[in-house]
Amino acid sequence: MNRLTRDPLAWLLVAACLSAAPSRAQQVVHTGSEIAFTSRQMGVPVDGQFRKWNATIEFDVKKPEAGKVAFTIDMGSATLGAADTDAEVAKPDWFHTAKFPQAQFQSSGIKATGKGRYEVAGALTIKGATHAVTVPVTLTQTGSGAGLRTTAAGTFTIKRLAFKIGDGPWGDTSMVADDVQVRFRIQLGGMAPL
Repeated sequence: MNRLTRDPLAWLLVAACLSAAPSRAQQVVHTGSEIAFTSRQMGVPVDGQFRKWNATIEFDVKKPEAGKVAFTIDMGSATLGAADTDAEVAKPDWFHTAKFPQAQFQSSGIKATGKGRYEVAGALTIKGATHAVTVPVTLTQTGSGAGLRTTAAGTFTIKRLAFKIGDGPWGDTSMVADDVQVRFRIQLGGMAPL
């Protein structure tokens, strides 16, 4: 038995050091945050959003390359503003939420591209299909001290057919465009000043 396992004081000192160590994890503030998307049906933009999602973000502005970002999105929470349309997108031809209830993003690398600007590379999985994506992110801040708030925002485009979204007759891109624009605005607490 070593000194650490038989000395309660040693355990307390270790616990105190761990609790005092700075954490790089940021608190996601859901109020004011959103994950939204825009598709085009016969050339007309159709906007939607996901009402339920979770994120884990660990980011140090001094070492962005060491950061990690993970998102889990409840696909059944998608809404386009009409109950009949929301029921339709849950069906097998679209999100097939009974079989694939969640979409996930896991970062593989973060690169700074300018002050407050980054590219987050990673894997996006929707409806059982996984593809590499690179997401541009801009960080802006308001407030100071304990009231400092950071907003992470960006837009990127995915090809819906690569993720099997809109199978069957909906695969016709003259009806529903292949490109889907994804937009996000995430409020964060606990980040150091840029």
